[in-house]
Amino acid sequence: MSKLVIVGTVAFDAIETPFGKTDKILGGAATFIGLAASQFNVDAAAVSVVGGDFPQDYLDLLANKNIDTTGIEIVKEGKTFFWSGKYHNDMNTRDTLATELNVLADFNPVVPENYKDADYVMLGNLHPIVQIGVLEQMTKKPKLVVLDTMNFWMDNALEDLHKIISKVDVITINDEEARQLTGEYSLVVAARKIHEMGPKYVVIKKGEHGALLFHNDNVFYAPALPLEEVFDPTGAGDTFAGGFIGYLTKTDDISFDNMKNAVIYGSTLASFCVEKFGTERMQTLSRQDVHKRLQQFSDLTQFDIELS
Repeated sequence: MSKLVIVGTVAFDAIETPFGKTDKILGGAATFIGLAASQFNVDAAAVSVVGGDFPQDYLDLLANKNIDTTGIEIVKEGKTFFWSGKYHNDMNTRDTLATELNVLADFNPVVPENYKDADYVMLGNLHPIVQIGVLEQMTKKPKLVVLDTMNFWMDNALEDLHKIISKVDVITINDEEARQLTGEYSLVVAARKIHEMGPKYVVIKKGEHGALLFHNDNVFYAPALPLEEVFDPTGAGDTFAGGFIGYLTKTDDISFDNMKNAVIYGSTLASFCVEKFGTERMQTLSRQDVHKRLQQFSDLTQFDIELS
């Protein structure tokens, strides 16, 4: 079985949407990625840091999903990374109310010894220097490295970001970030420019409008499933990434055709994530739920047409 290393935040979130608000709940990129990847029963390890205020129950939740938590450092005298945000009525825009780095400010990732030979690495959204530090610990070149990043690092650590982008196989970013990174409005042109930076594959997430996968001159588009309610978009992009890398790790096939399937799985899992606050829906998600929604995706996108 292939191994997967997941790097990212394990954190507290406090969220307000038009549907309600929460106190501190479980969040963080590595958490969402891990819960999504766990749907594939892969051999995965999370690499992150939390404070002494982080409940053991949350760590047990991850461990019970077959996610190795020995790479999650616990700084007993420190406080866990905290983010608070408020979504507007359109659910596409949000205001950050608080960001407290806490133990994340001095985080030096340590990959567990028995995962340093992992074939698959998912670099969740973190400082590019931290992401580079993880790759430098791998004892062999992974079969596939996927990078997720955001506009904050484009604004504050662009040189380091370019370094890590040059070392990865796949990058997943949203459409706004792709345009900022390249200075190009056309996503086709933007993807081509990102290819030139290093990644062989570019995934551009478009939220409720689906996702695009680029490889050389090949393009694949996956729609987002139309949902009656979007309760909380927090973590949807990370859940997409977790479904994407989880499926590829499980199938151990990194061809363009199989990446199309991975994009569909990522979109499917992200559609569940937004149905409840935080990680709540992903904690109880069953294999049957996923298969049923995959069938809905298939029905949505399949058609027969006679060319006249």
